[in-house]
Amino acid sequence: MTSIPEALLWCLSTGTAAAVVLAALSIRAGKQRADLRRRLSAAEEQNSATLHSNTELTARLRATEAEIRHLAGTRLPDLTLALAHPHVPVPGLLDARFAASETDQALNAVLEQVSDAITKERARVDAAAQSTLRGATTTIQALLYQLQTSLQEMQHRYDDPNVAQDLLNADFLNEQALRRVQATGVVCGAWPGLTREDSYLAELVVGATSRLRGYERVNVSNQLRDPIAVVARAVEPIAIVVTELLANALHHSHRELPVTITLQQGNRGASVIVDDYGVGMHDDEIKAAMELLAGDQDLLLTQLGDPPRSGFAAAGQLVRQYGFGVHVEPSPYGGVRAVVYIPGDPLLTVLDESTQPMSVMAPMPHRAAVPDRSSSVLPTGSATPPPAAAQPAPAAQPAPSYEAPAPQAEGELPRRRRRKPVSEPGESAARTESAPERSPEETGSRWAALQRGTESGRAAAQSEPPRSPEGNPQS
Repeated sequence: MTSIPEALLWCLSTGTAAAVVLAALSIRAGKQRADLRRRLSAAEEQNSATLHSNTELTARLRATEAEIRHLAGTRLPDLTLALAHPHVPVPGLLDARFAASETDQALNAVLEQVSDAITKERARVDAAAQSTLRGATTTIQALLYQLQTSLQEMQHRYDDPNVAQDLLNADFLNEQALRRVQATGVVCGAWPGLTREDSYLAELVVGATSRLRGYERVNVSNQLRDPIAVVARAVEPIAIVVTELLANALHHSHRELPVTITLQQGNRGASVIVDDYGVGMHDDEIKAAMELLAGDQDLLLTQLGDPPRSGFAAAGQLVRQYGFGVHVEPSPYGGVRAVVYIPGDPLLTVLDESTQPMSVMAPMPHRAAVPDRSSSVLPTGSATPPPAAAQPAPAAQPAPSYEAPAPQAEGELPRRRRRKPVSEPGESAARTESAPERSPEETGSRWAALQRGTESGRAAAQSEPPRSPEGNPQS
């Protein structure tokens, strides 16, 4: 009877222990399940992040591929076009997210390398083309000069008026070809190809006018106070520039409208002012023309248009080489005004009209009073004597003779004045003694003397009443 409760007690004890064990196992299993759920949730989050990252990488890869295709298909072609035409814009990135990134830096590096390669290649090809043109134009120019000499000889040889007129027309056409070849050669770096003696500025302008079609529309007004001339080395370059400016004025104005040239003298030089009544130029056209006329940049032939317009480019090359200036601006008459400024030192000199008369075809200066050249009074009223080189030649030395121009019918080309050949050795020696060759230093000193005389004359005119060449007060 007493053993049953003990057994029951033992059983109850055993059940309690089992329950405790089961409870512990249950708690442990719960913790494991919670831990497993956390790990599963973390794995799911990591998987989701991985999928999102893969999606972003895929999208970035596709955007990078699109940028590369945009670079190859749009940006590089537009870059090559912009190198020849600066107004063409080069597009940027398609996706703004790449701004200032390594991808943007890499693409910009590609653009810079391609730009440098294209620029160097264009310069190399253009240099080769200019070299070829320079050699060709030099040869053609020499042949045209020979043809010009032959035509002039035939003009002296034949007296038939019809033959003379035909030869004159052929000479004029040859002059047109020579002008174009000469301008092209200058653009390509060639020498103008002709050296002349010291020439009056008025004669130079008339000679430039005679090279163009429509020369009859050009009116020249000579406002020079003194017999100013251009030194020998600058005669042909200035003639080329004036010719190109006149060609532009004649081409862009109606064939019935005149073109006016005014020769002005200043304290430090002289100016050739060309005014037309044509269609004018816009602000951007004037800006582009001034860039060409400045001659500060090396030009490529491809920058001159198709067909190439070499007039202003040739003028810019000569401006840079010889030191005079050209300015283009709107004309008060609605067209274009072009001004060629020639500095007195070292490009101008003063000639003695008694030993080297001005051509009869040159416009006479509009002077208020023609001074007596035998007097020591300067044209400005100064009592300072003129330079020794400007004194009249002795009476014993005969002045060189010139042929008067033959009468010409309306519409004919201007006939050139021909100097008669010297037949006697004594005449040649006298001419050589009366007009010795001047050095650049002598030329500069003569121009400086002219300026000093002008300044002293103005000072004397301000301090006392003007006097006549005979020394008597003017009424």
